[in-house]
Amino acid sequence: MVTDALNNQKEFFYNATFRINNELYQPSLEKQTSAEFRRLSLRIETLIHQAFQAHTLRNRMIQSSVVRFSPDKGVVVADVVLVFKFIASDSREVLLANVRNNLLRRLREPTGSLSIDLASYRLSVTLAGCGTRIDKTGERISGGNIAKEEEWPWQASLQLNGIHRCGASLISNRWLVTAAHCFRGFRDVNSWTTSFGARLRPPTMKRNIRQIIVHEHYADNVLSHEYDIAVAEISPPVQFSAEVHRVCLPEATQVFSDNTSCFVTGWGALKDDGPSVDELRETKVKIIGNEVCNRREVYNHAISPGMLCAGYLAGGSDACQGDSGGPLVTPDSRDRMYLVGIVSWGDECAKPNKPGVYTRVTYYRDWIAAQTGV
Repeated sequence: MVTDALNNQKEFFYNATFRINNELYQPSLEKQTSAEFRRLSLRIETLIHQAFQAHTLRNRMIQSSVVRFSPDKGVVVADVVLVFKFIASDSREVLLANVRNNLLRRLREPTGSLSIDLASYRLSVTLAGCGTRIDKTGERISGGNIAKEEEWPWQASLQLNGIHRCGASLISNRWLVTAAHCFRGFRDVNSWTTSFGARLRPPTMKRNIRQIIVHEHYADNVLSHEYDIAVAEISPPVQFSAEVHRVCLPEATQVFSDNTSCFVTGWGALKDDGPSVDELRETKVKIIGNEVCNRREVYNHAISPGMLCAGYLAGGSDACQGDSGGPLVTPDSRDRMYLVGIVSWGDECAKPNKPGVYTRVTYYRDWIAAQTGV
């Protein structure tokens, strides 16, 4: 039946690489946030989009994203992830050949100011790129929308003796980042497991915790919100798929402006002091500058540079108990999700003048890299 086929679709990820003979490599192309990276990415992604517009695959293609530029003999090599949705039972070999040949056909045509080296072109099946997702955003956690599978594939549940305690974010195939306070009083790795998927029962995937690293300056025995960050190594490593893969990490120098729209997700309570839920929920919030958040009527100078606020001064949308450690993310210009914050603390849930407070990921970006290599 047609309905059965539609329900049996899944995402397929491909990696296209090719050299651009007339683009000289420059160090700024190493940074995805640089203007040079964005400009060249847009030209390449537009070219790839055009390749499938006049083809039967146009309704199957979800997106293309340049993931890196690298140098080769002084010029640029582009690595691009292409995402398609096909019937799960379709032949993998046939699908790969169709995508490869259709893109090659476009690259053989005039490509404007880009001089593509056709001999360097390769297309292969790959794992999901960071921050990619199915876009079905909701409105609230507290009393709000239930997330669907594959919407937030980096979201993890940290479970103490089998019971959900905190959220976390997958940042590589074997590392999670979360809040340090989640492990307050409980650092025995044998007591912890983690699960992935939009439902806690049954989960899409489960893993053991191999190692817990809490920030060395976090004070376990003091009621403090400073240095509220930890990483946890999982075992065995995850094999990325559309359902489970990593979020993108920002660079330490990246700036997320006030009023930027973000999303926070978790299995936390729907109201203050309520129980956790079984189905992942999502809400949209906006970044509130530290100057505003430190006003007397808000948090009265309690917000340090390693924290950021997100929500609304009018209240109404917020993270809540049980969402701690989970992700606050925002899309870049190519709809790839970047981890902005980690749910840390707040005054109850969704109260006026009491937005959620998050650990600022850019502030601790170098610490994350030092602990995990990511």
